Amino acid sequence: MITSFIAKTCTTLLALVTGCSAGVVYRDVYGESTWHKYVRSPSTSIVKPKSILTANITGNVSNPNGFLEGNDAPTILSRKPDDLHIPSIVVDFGQNVVGIVSIDFAQSTNSSQGLPGLKLAFSETQQFLTNTSDFTRSDNLPDGQKITKGTDQVAVANDPSTWKNKAGCQYGNKVCSDGLHGFRYMKIWLDALDSDAPYTQPYGSVSISNIELDWSAYLGTPDTFTGWFECSDEDLTQWWFDGVYTTDMSSGTFLANETDPRDSATPTLEGTRVIFDGAKRDRDPYVGDLAIASLTSYLSHDAPEMTRNILVNLANHQRADGWIPPASINNYTLPLYDYPMWWVVATYDFVMYTGDTDFVAQYYDVMKKTLDSYYGQNLTSTHGLLNKTNGYGDYAFLPRSGVITYYNALYVHALKSAAQLANILGHDADSNAWTTRASEIGTKMLARNWDYAVGAFFDGGPCPDKSGDTICNVHAQDGNGLAVLSGVVNTSLATGLLDFYGNTAARPYGNAFYDNDSIQAGFSQRVYAFISYFELGARFATHGASNSAFDEIKRLYGWMSTHDPEITFWEGIGPEGAPYEDGFTSMAHGWSTGIVPLMSNYVLGIKPTAPGSKTWQICPVIDGGDLTWARGAVGTPSGPIKVRWEKGTDGSFVLQIDTPKDTKGAICVPTGGSKGRVVMDGMEVDGNADVDIIGPIATAGEGFMVVKASGGVHMVTVNVGK
Repeated sequence: MITSFIAKTCTTLLALVTGCSAGVVYRDVYGESTWHKYVRSPSTSIVKPKSILTANITGNVSNPNGFLEGNDAPTILSRKPDDLHIPSIVVDFGQNVVGIVSIDFAQSTNSSQGLPGLKLAFSETQQFLTNTSDFTRSDNLPDGQKITKGTDQVAVANDPSTWKNKAGCQYGNKVCSDGLHGFRYMKIWLDALDSDAPYTQPYGSVSISNIELDWSAYLGTPDTFTGWFECSDEDLTQWWFDGVYTTDMSSGTFLANETDPRDSATPTLEGTRVIFDGAKRDRDPYVGDLAIASLTSYLSHDAPEMTRNILVNLANHQRADGWIPPASINNYTLPLYDYPMWWVVATYDFVMYTGDTDFVAQYYDVMKKTLDSYYGQNLTSTHGLLNKTNGYGDYAFLPRSGVITYYNALYVHALKSAAQLANILGHDADSNAWTTRASEIGTKMLARNWDYAVGAFFDGGPCPDKSGDTICNVHAQDGNGLAVLSGVVNTSLATGLLDFYGNTAARPYGNAFYDNDSIQAGFSQRVYAFISYFELGARFATHGASNSAFDEIKRLYGWMSTHDPEITFWEGIGPEGAPYEDGFTSMAHGWSTGIVPLMSNYVLGIKPTAPGSKTWQICPVIDGGDLTWARGAVGTPSGPIKVRWEKGTDGSFVLQIDTPKDTKGAICVPTGGSKGRVVMDGMEVDGNADVDIIGPIATAGEGFMVVKASGGVHMVTVNVGK
């Protein structure tokens, strides 16, 4: 039996059920301060370096740790004209950071005409830390428009001064810097570009008294959290907070001189807070990323305007045929096929978490035009399925076309999301039509794309060297995961599908997004945490598959958390677990933070079932991963929903919830089969057959009971065999 948790949570009412002493109350039952130690955010917006990489020091460097906090004497880099050894140091901020670096100089001295120069190179990893930054904004520009060529330059004044790394040049078009960087490591060396003469020279001495970074992203300190998560597995707990930090790093104010320079700047976004594609690269709000990054934001902080600003901006740029641009990049013209559907899904999530039904009422026609006009015209007369023929790309710019499972499964997902929104607004005809269309699409997907030989969906299109209506013998993670989550397949088919894919695509660093290389070489070794989220959600949502979900999570997030830069989660992983696009890879990408909704929505089981969580469901997945307890909260407009559960070795189970008074919902609890005795607030209860549960939920199947609950504090216990 469970003893420690129950003993600390007894009340007069529960004493009748548990045998505890009446009147004993443990007020911190949800651990409302124990989680603070996992928060990764800087405590203030001014961030100091943590250390110097001593093994990387070269040339004449005096007192290399001098500028670190607590040291009075400056760090001095010096070089004479005849000295072939360039003085350099590498500064380590201890974890990935993003913002504007500033350097305080005590002084500099010249050895000849011109000020001594410094070069700076930034990198998220030591692997790609060279004499060129792993990425600068200039890398996204043609040669004639580049501000820099891989390094930021400084002309160090002789008198005490402070240099801030603002985008631009100190002298006309010379001695230039790119400005904002996302990085962990910064290399500094005494050198100068020949083209920066006569303003700088590669000789002299420079005294550095202080280095710091002005944090530019969302500052997610403990006091900003409206939701949190903690469980008996400390790794899962830490990865939840690492996911939040990754999205925080990718969030901030849209400013023209800090965003992607490829025609992304737009007056309608300037000065607003948004969630960017990444911290260091493609700094533009992409709507597909919101499918996960926004969930992470809702589940951790109260900052929904970051998502709303993006949804509004992109809706206002809808094309006449119903297509919604994926981002402002290339002046709202980047051709992605799937992202308008993600706009619909992200709108649904936004309304459910915030309660802002006025938003969907205002942009209802945008949603309808997207689903009915743009995608409606893509439905084939032969199969009745979406058929991509326009050459557009998708989330990974994949070279595929035809009747693709992913596009159709996502269409089902978007149609069902839109149908719920239509129902909320009273548009019954649209709701019924979209629900019917979603069901028809699902049936037709099974008829056309199901591979009976392995029990999973084909990717659906022809191999690159083929054409017509042939189907390439390859299976993709995106379509299969979404087909389960959108309810296209039943539990039996989902179980076999997930078994096949897990056995075929498992890699030491996650599950590959293709099971072979028929589409492109290396695809069977590439992992996207973004698309893995939907497969992982499918595993949590399928009865008996949660063990495989935890195994995949351990490989995926365990790999990223133990490889440089650690803490933040990568845009993509390539062969042998390396960053999939070398140093260009964003190592802090909000779309890779699915660990947050997986833990909050499935392990805690908290999901909104009406706008603003006025109704909710609490259906925790308690099997798999060797978890013995979990606790946490999700913020809502009415206040937090708090959950704490613990299970005993004999199958006993305790669940305590605390929800806003003006809400109601459904609770799923394991019964241990027919032997379980379920007691809620001191009274034995039977399940309610008329309770609706959103989506396929493992805990709503055999061996589970669903009961109704009003807002407030409730305790549910399951005593097996008693």
